[in-house]
Amino acid sequence: MIITITRTVILYIFVTLGIRLMGKRQIGEMQPNELVVTLLISEIAAIPLQDTSQPILDGVVAIFTLVILEIIISVIAMKSITVRKLMNGKSAVIIKNGVVDQQAMKNVRMTVLDLVELLRGQNVFDISTVAFAVLEVNGNLSILLKSSEQPATSGDLKLNKEAAVLPLPVISDGKLINESLKALETDSVKIKKILDDNNTVIENVFLMTMDRDAKFTLIKKRSNK
Repeated sequence: MIITITRTVILYIFVTLGIRLMGKRQIGEMQPNELVVTLLISEIAAIPLQDTSQPILDGVVAIFTLVILEIIISVIAMKSITVRKLMNGKSAVIIKNGVVDQQAMKNVRMTVLDLVELLRGQNVFDISTVAFAVLEVNGNLSILLKSSEQPATSGDLKLNKEAAVLPLPVISDGKLINESLKALETDSVKIKKILDDNNTVIENVFLMTMDRDAKFTLIKKRSNK
């Protein structure tokens, strides 16, 4: 009995420490690779608990091997868009300009009932009110209502609402995202001109988003000095 309790406490501490080191979020917010590592850790931790003949050190080593592997992959994914897409997948635009993209739904194996359920989870009960809906890699649905359906603000009392537009990330951690440029019907030359006007270069940009009206948000990398 004492041995079982001791092993349980030790594994509990090391599993908690491992998850803490990964700095991960709630289950519903995890990326696919993060969820896989979490499930594997739980399975590995269960083995020495169920079989006391198994050395507890083996379980601890396996757990921290997975944690280190996840941290390495996360760092690589931060620097490489290709690795990020390979490990985590990419977002899918399900509704674009108020039109449901049926092919995109087929690609992600989403049914109409799935879409309706996700919309209800965002307090949207009429699909016709949605301008854009993006299925994120963690399974959440991000929506942008049509301008006529968006809540009024104090600014709207003086200015007419513009058509709803969807900003897309065009630069991530110093790298151009060609898919976004194509979706926005722009190119790297126009992006470079905007950067020149803001006295910066692509390599120094942490994040840049832009919409079809060429409205952009620019966040530069922080200096390590």
